[in-house]
Amino acid sequence: MKSEGSGRILIVDDEQQIRRFLRISLASQGYGVLEAENGKQALAMVYTQAPDVVLLDLGLPDMDGHEVLQGIREHSTVPVIVVSVRDREEEKVFSLDNGANDYVTKPFGIQELLARIRAVLRLAQKARGEQTSSYYVSQGLVIDLELRRVTLQQDDVHLTRKEFAVLSRLCRYAGRVVTQTQLLKEIWGPTHVDDTHYLRIVISRLRQKLGDDPQTPTLLQTEAGVGYRLLVEAALRPGT
Repeated sequence: MKSEGSGRILIVDDEQQIRRFLRISLASQGYGVLEAENGKQALAMVYTQAPDVVLLDLGLPDMDGHEVLQGIREHSTVPVIVVSVRDREEEKVFSLDNGANDYVTKPFGIQELLARIRAVLRLAQKARGEQTSSYYVSQGLVIDLELRRVTLQQDDVHLTRKEFAVLSRLCRYAGRVVTQTQLLKEIWGPTHVDDTHYLRIVISRLRQKLGDDPQTPTLLQTEAGVGYRLLVEAALRPGT
């Protein structure tokens, strides 16, 4: 049986000290480690070594990390976590909209990074082994997309059309950040991508209706200026 830390992680960073720190930290958790110091090496290793996760710095010596991300996405669905000193919201949104699975800003805590790696590995494993789920749970919360029914502690939760649309899209990407731009474009239309107040209102109402404390939300989390992450688990519908 594989350990929780099974899998191979490709570190793409031109700083040797960062690579060494990550190599030691990841190896101590049971991960295999691959390393690339530039974008050309990274793309070659994604295609030939098939890593399970890529940790991608954006400031590479031969090409921008966004170009590397684009090159990866042309041929691979491997989870990519951007790990960068670039902390502007625009960088995070652009990376997530263009195929990154997560974004961690340097300097970072290693425990947080390990948790992000475990999360994307779990999602990738489910994607390989299951068809897209339409049934999600979180403690007493049950979301049935097929029946368009939401219950909390077995009581029906009544959602508006927009609330259900936002919730269903967050479910489809459960555990991942979904950007504000993506949600606004898909639900309100491309002419409303700057109307973030629409989304804030819906998210606030969803937190209240789903029993998520608006002051310290744990179910529907905000990535400030970027988007939202819904922490629910895909599950089998009872009786199946």
